[in-house]
Amino acid sequence: MSLLKQLFLAICLFLVVAFTGSFIVGVESSRGQLIGQLRSHAQDAATALGLSMTPHVDDPAMVELMVSSIFDSGYFARIRVLRIPGDEVIVERQAERDSDQVPQWFAKLVDLQPQAGDALIMRGWEQAARVEVISHPQFALAKLWDSALGSLAWLLLCGLVSAVLGGWLLRTQLRPLDSMVEQAQAISRREFLSLPRVPRTPELKRVVTAMNQMVEKLRTLFNEEAARSEQLRAQAYQDSLTGLANRRLFDSRLATQLSVTEHHAGGYLLLLRVNDLAGLNQRLGGPHADALISAIGELLTRLLDRPERRGWLAARSRGGEFTLLAPDLDQDDTDGLARELHEGLESLRQTGASDCQPVAHIGLTAFQPGDASQQVLARADQALAQAQGSSRPWARQDATDRAATPPDLHDWRQWIDQALIQNKIRLYLQPVVACADGARLLHHKVLARLIDPSGEPMTAGRFLPWIERLGWTARFDLAMLEHSLAHLARYGQPLALSLSAASLRQPQLGVLLERLRQRNDVAPLLTLEIDERYLPPAAELQALSQAIHGVGVNLGLQHFGGRFSLIGNLTHLGLAYLKIDGSYIRAIDQESDKRLFIEAIYRATNSIDLPLIAEMVETDGELAVLKTLHIDGAMGRVVGAPAPCPD
Repeated sequence: MSLLKQLFLAICLFLVVAFTGSFIVGVESSRGQLIGQLRSHAQDAATALGLSMTPHVDDPAMVELMVSSIFDSGYFARIRVLRIPGDEVIVERQAERDSDQVPQWFAKLVDLQPQAGDALIMRGWEQAARVEVISHPQFALAKLWDSALGSLAWLLLCGLVSAVLGGWLLRTQLRPLDSMVEQAQAISRREFLSLPRVPRTPELKRVVTAMNQMVEKLRTLFNEEAARSEQLRAQAYQDSLTGLANRRLFDSRLATQLSVTEHHAGGYLLLLRVNDLAGLNQRLGGPHADALISAIGELLTRLLDRPERRGWLAARSRGGEFTLLAPDLDQDDTDGLARELHEGLESLRQTGASDCQPVAHIGLTAFQPGDASQQVLARADQALAQAQGSSRPWARQDATDRAATPPDLHDWRQWIDQALIQNKIRLYLQPVVACADGARLLHHKVLARLIDPSGEPMTAGRFLPWIERLGWTARFDLAMLEHSLAHLARYGQPLALSLSAASLRQPQLGVLLERLRQRNDVAPLLTLEIDERYLPPAAELQALSQAIHGVGVNLGLQHFGGRFSLIGNLTHLGLAYLKIDGSYIRAIDQESDKRLFIEAIYRATNSIDLPLIAEMVETDGELAVLKTLHIDGAMGRVVGAPAPCPD
């Protein structure tokens, strides 16, 4: 029983005891007064009768008339006149009167007895007779009953008002306790909430102040750990001059992109080299050359600041050489990208480039999962050399074994639309297990296959770029949600499903949430995952988290690591876990800087009890390192390859 209920019941019990005692004392006091009044009434009546009968003591008729006249008033149980001596009855009147206004149980409880009075009738100096008068208590009982009812009604009204006011006052005074409960629950959800209003009650004020201090301390520790982790990430993977990724992160991301996995697709690699950087240093000095390089870095940053390009990576390899990794970029869009970049570079000409040649040359080459990194970089170098040896500022070098004919958007549109309409979606499940105990399953990651016209399942990396280009990602997510809910209803195994950026916006999000609200029986087994690259602003993200949790679904974040500075905003989301991007896991047993970065992430997330799961764990060495780092879970081919969902 809650403290509020206990205090409220204690107040009610106290009021009942106090009012009961007050009621009993009041009734007993009234009873004593009424007994005295009855006794006085009887005695006064006897005295009056005695005085009135003295002149008529020898006239029985007159005596009887006097007795009858006073007896008929109704306040007496018995009146009689006795002769002295001998106690012979001269006149006697008596009656049994029961009041219908007073319950019998009350009359028995009060036990108000009749009271008597007597007086002598004199004949001269001799005693001639004696008058005995007994008052009937029925009228006193009626008066006492009415008084008791009035007192009871007043006490009940006072008790009700006191209970209501006391309950309201208790709830008001104890409201900080509810706030502290929410504060403690928020900490368990990895949220840090401070109570803005401190109660005036000294005891509660001390407790609330202590809780706020603890929350602020936890928030400070977490922010400090996050800042240290971000500093380590910047030192290990960020170019200090431009703020872009460095060569280490680029090589890791390129190797990850070229690995054959579910969601990896082909794209283009762009290589940019500033013309005559050494000559610029000699002619204008190092600061001007650094300013040009910084300006190119800002240009590439702005170039990537678009929703459809958030999966791209811009890096500075060395000196005046930059790389741009553009997954899912189609051949038709490469010339437009090169032209846009060239125009931006030409706007920097006043920084120090000569007028006789472009500020920089650009080389582009296509890549596909399964290609070797050195081959892709070699083709990019060839394209760059071709551009430097020609009059054009850019050139493209594709692999000789690639088909020259670009894909037909119309054919893809027709085939994907038909596949979605005819429900040609096949779920594949990849296990996510605990690192400490590889046998313990955490959940299954839901992957997608579309059945192509030949009847074979096609990996997501091939058709997802076309779905994004057609603007059907929200439609595809809804179809995947329907299949996932059907699987949950049949097997009851926890699942994790990725959402695209389009599904995070209204009205698509409202449709997804309504469908989940209709299936609240299996919704708690589902975790919706958001890509770190497509996170909305903090306010929208908070509202999104509350909406998803409102329908009973968990929320997770995948591909985490590239925007580590966002971790401070994640404390208010109540995330189920963080999935670390595979580029920071690849070859972690061979690269110590990656291990240091993962250790920093673990320290930051462990302070808020946020589980970490590593993506794309491909070797036993990587898994062994993750175990030593106390990472909670892992997914990848070394743990379990994707398998088709049973029908």
